[in-house]
Amino acid sequence: MTRLAIDIDYCRSVLQRLLAIPSPTGYTDTIVRAVCAELQALGVDIEITRRGAIRAYLQGGRRKGARAIISHLDTLGAQVRTLKDNGRLAVTSIGYWSARFAESCRCTIFSENGAYRGTILPLKASGHTFNEEIDDQPIGWDHVEIRVDAFARKRADLVKLGLDVGDIVAIDPGTEFLDNGYIVSRHLDNKAGVAVMLAALKALVESGKPTPVDIYWLFSIAEEVGVGASSLLTPEIAAMVTVDNGTTAPGQNSDEFGVTISMADQTGPFDFHLTKKLVQLCRDHDIRYQKDVFRYYRSDSASAIEAGADVRTALITFGVDASHGYERIHMHALRSLAELITAYVTSPVQIRRDAEELGEIEGFTTQPMKEAEQTLKPESKIPVGSKG
Repeated sequence: MTRLAIDIDYCRSVLQRLLAIPSPTGYTDTIVRAVCAELQALGVDIEITRRGAIRAYLQGGRRKGARAIISHLDTLGAQVRTLKDNGRLAVTSIGYWSARFAESCRCTIFSENGAYRGTILPLKASGHTFNEEIDDQPIGWDHVEIRVDAFARKRADLVKLGLDVGDIVAIDPGTEFLDNGYIVSRHLDNKAGVAVMLAALKALVESGKPTPVDIYWLFSIAEEVGVGASSLLTPEIAAMVTVDNGTTAPGQNSDEFGVTISMADQTGPFDFHLTKKLVQLCRDHDIRYQKDVFRYYRSDSASAIEAGADVRTALITFGVDASHGYERIHMHALRSLAELITAYVTSPVQIRRDAEELGEIEGFTTQPMKEAEQTLKPESKIPVGSKG
């Protein structure tokens, strides 16, 4: 089958622009506006929830039984917990990530008076002062602080600057795009997923290829704190594919190349039939893929199901090394994901019964139960009586 051409330069450009926009959970208005501008430039209808989640819409052959693709705009970050007597800021994390990765990060603190720059440092930061004690400190958010790049030697100075408890802290991405296709940055989770969706949407719009059902392109704003897609779906949506990061690490099967299809996360297995369809599309379209299971991971799919949405869900990912840290991915995975998305949204509907929220048993799906046939080549047959 012919794959739609993905504009990889557009994907790279969009990702670069998104990474430059601070968007920790709770501070996403700017990136919402930027993504809406991209969607409008592609000629796609959009609507925005009160809090800023985006629902873009592309009409297909039928309204009921619609499909959705989703990724999230928010990233990890931090929040001011205390103004300290030494003129520094104690912070807590937004989303789950280790303070080990926060140490030495450059950051922006958003106060009522405007933004301030700063650095997250361990409490004992100077080797010339603390000698070997700098290597013996515990790791954790109670053991770091923000040094604000402004005159602040005591708590009163911080108050005078307008800094306060609850101020949002955005972590600099430190982005590098390498000529060999690797991308190193914080917040690739999940701005890379957003860039993939926009690249896939661009390819679909420019091709003019029809889709059998309506397609919703969803962008959530609070996935990193577990809210995600909980209030984004419409009753017409029967299936939702989440685009997010896969973890390339020892004990995992994810890869920085191709598509990694998640079979399960900590909330349980993904939909059998939807996942099987995505795997088959990879085979049919010659898209490199591998499967994985994530034990300490949840996504927009989990939040939708937990909120009570009766939709089939799946998770397709780009392999990320050092997830929720200083992450690395490869453009090959982003292109592969965009190709799979376009293949999925243009593919025929297999479970027609899903167009209705409730129905009779007729037309309901089946899963194979028959014992697999086991055939051996003649030369590998085990002789009768052999203990092999």
